[in-house]
Amino acid sequence: MAAEKRLMKGNEAMGEAAVRAGCDAYFGYPITPQNELTAYMAKHMIDHKRVFIQAESEVSAINMVYGAAATGARSMTSSSSPGVSLKQEGISYACGADVPMVVINVARSGPGLGGISPAQGDYFQSTRGGGHGDYHHIVLAPKSVQEAADLTFEAFDLADEWRMPAMILADGMIGQMMEGVVLPEPKDPATRVAKPWAVGNKGKRAELNHVDSTQLVPENFEKALHARYARYDEIKRTVARWEEQHLEDADVILSAYGTSARVCLGAMQMARKLGLKVGLLRPITLWPFPEKRFGELAGKRFLVVEMSMGQMVEDVRLYTHGKSEVSFYGRCGGMIPTEEDVLAEIRRILKK
Repeated sequence: MAAEKRLMKGNEAMGEAAVRAGCDAYFGYPITPQNELTAYMAKHMIDHKRVFIQAESEVSAINMVYGAAATGARSMTSSSSPGVSLKQEGISYACGADVPMVVINVARSGPGLGGISPAQGDYFQSTRGGGHGDYHHIVLAPKSVQEAADLTFEAFDLADEWRMPAMILADGMIGQMMEGVVLPEPKDPATRVAKPWAVGNKGKRAELNHVDSTQLVPENFEKALHARYARYDEIKRTVARWEEQHLEDADVILSAYGTSARVCLGAMQMARKLGLKVGLLRPITLWPFPEKRFGELAGKRFLVVEMSMGQMVEDVRLYTHGKSEVSFYGRCGGMIPTEEDVLAEIRRILKK
């Protein structure tokens, strides 16, 4: 029998997906536009006799996530842009200690307190490592409520497999919109990745494990960082993911993620009806960025569309190696581009 489709808000769908993925502990603090996610977890984590704590601050919340995750628990938090800024030190600590966790950012406009409308100005913060030191973590960008649920469910496995935080970067539109969604079947706890490294387990010398990011011997620290970056290289080879349409004959390729990608899809369809050869290349993993695929398309003309002043556009320029003409169209401050806006840019670029 086919799985039942339910009408849900993006925030609620991500919460339910986390519960079904086996989230053992949630720690958060309220902020718009992700509050429905925290409220959903408050009810349903308790229903499943799991841990839910509304912390006194975002800083407290991320450190609680770190502590629970270090014991091997599937642990997560959610917030929105300025709240995620406050969590960055804890995320850096988790990356430095190779502690898996899930962080959901339902992004709003900034900088500073900004506004509560959807935006995509957190791309640099998410993909460059918004805290201190040399590190990366996985970043997944859904374009729909269905994908928000699916990627949240998968994020727990990715975090555990690669021993690092996995972030869902879903702008406020994805969090607030309602769509039909088919939810994944609950995760069988027996299929989880084993965590012999976790606190409370015994290490190689039969001593209890100690999980920490501290490295006080420079030579050892350098070796540890090189080993971590070798793992990052493997992640780039195996985890990078994207969606593409009509690239074979495209005179211009639209590139966008999240809500902007939905707009670009409509603009591409409108352009095709007018006889304009337009394609779409949508990164699903923002880190690792699908750099190999962009490199293969170097020489093609790109139009990058973002709800920001332009951040992902820098990666498109970087990974097309200076061989492509890369244009940018952005709306910011909580404004959302329309299909007609993007179509007008396409016609301007193609002079048609």
